[in-house]
Amino acid sequence: MIFSILFIIVALICLWLFLDFTYGRKRHVKRGKKINFPERKSDIRIFTDGPDLFEDFFKELEAASDHIHVLFYIVRNDAFSDRFLQILEDKASSGVEVRLLLDWFGSFGFKRKYRERLKRNQVQFAFCHVPRFPFFFYTLQERNHRKITVIDGKVGYVGGFNIGKEYIGGNPKLSPWRDYHLKLQGEGVSDLQRQFLADWKLATKECLENDSRYFPPLPKGSARHHFSATEGVELENIYIRFIKEAKKSFYIGSPYFVPSPSLFQALIDALKRGVEISIVVPKCSDHALVKEAAYPYFRKLLKHGAQVYQFETGFFHAKILIRDDSVCDIGTANFDMRSLFLNYEINCYIYEPAVVAKAKSLLLEDITQSARLTLEQLNQPNFFRAFKEQISRTISYFL
Repeated sequence: MIFSILFIIVALICLWLFLDFTYGRKRHVKRGKKINFPERKSDIRIFTDGPDLFEDFFKELEAASDHIHVLFYIVRNDAFSDRFLQILEDKASSGVEVRLLLDWFGSFGFKRKYRERLKRNQVQFAFCHVPRFPFFFYTLQERNHRKITVIDGKVGYVGGFNIGKEYIGGNPKLSPWRDYHLKLQGEGVSDLQRQFLADWKLATKECLENDSRYFPPLPKGSARHHFSATEGVELENIYIRFIKEAKKSFYIGSPYFVPSPSLFQALIDALKRGVEISIVVPKCSDHALVKEAAYPYFRKLLKHGAQVYQFETGFFHAKILIRDDSVCDIGTANFDMRSLFLNYEINCYIYEPAVVAKAKSLLLEDITQSARLTLEQLNQPNFFRAFKEQISRTISYFL
């Protein structure tokens, strides 16, 4: 009798999860959109080292005179995060308008005492993507993975870094942390501002997008680029087109490699037409099963001539694509199904030869600190790895 009741309960839970996700996904697809911002020209600087980035980032925050708009996926409860929050509080107390937007799931551990402290010091704070009924399970998976900062409408940051001690080498297992983050000054900052204000409106219902105060005149910079903001419905098609246009070479850098079937087929087709594909991923992992989830894809890609490298000097968290030495994509999206179908992301496509060359030199430097993965290694008998691969295959959509 007890087992029958337990079976019925488990069956009902499974049914609820299935219906919740199925109909939640349908609503997401119906509402989701992509925003292709116009081509711009900005001065672009690439940061790969956390201490260097945050020295510059904090200096710009402290120099703000009108407003600071910040969106992160993760802000931790540690001394480094406290320093960041203190800067925001000091600027707000001095009269600068400060808004901080955090993803609810990514910053789930962000303590109430910090939120109350921000409020006392006039920092406007909100969580975005808070799970809601009737599709609670689905909206729990749907997250804002963007990392955007805009200062006075003139300086912008976007990329892979969040706020926490691990991003400046504070976690021995993941140190040093290797990531790519952009600093922009020029026309493109207005698009980062527009996207932040759209995300702020979605979270708070406060509409600021038509306030000219947040969009000062901006000079043209040196690097041609455009932003693409996606909401879990168009990134797969964007990436497939990006790969199909490759003629000679295609580089992928990502902490997680779990492509959709269509995206994976695009890679296979590129290899078959002679495109050289190189992939850089971390050797150590910051999440369970994500490393094993990539192995079935790597086996097939290696058979078709791809080169796969596992970064050994710390943890590799960069999100970068480089096509034919002519365009590179640096942003917030990982090369996995969560970024393709669930997350809200923003990527910057850069066409300036000097910036693309710089990005490639950084990735080639990362490859020199990586071990090349071979088919022989992946085919060696390993029961525990095979078991983890099977589990990861079942839940790959949510990794």
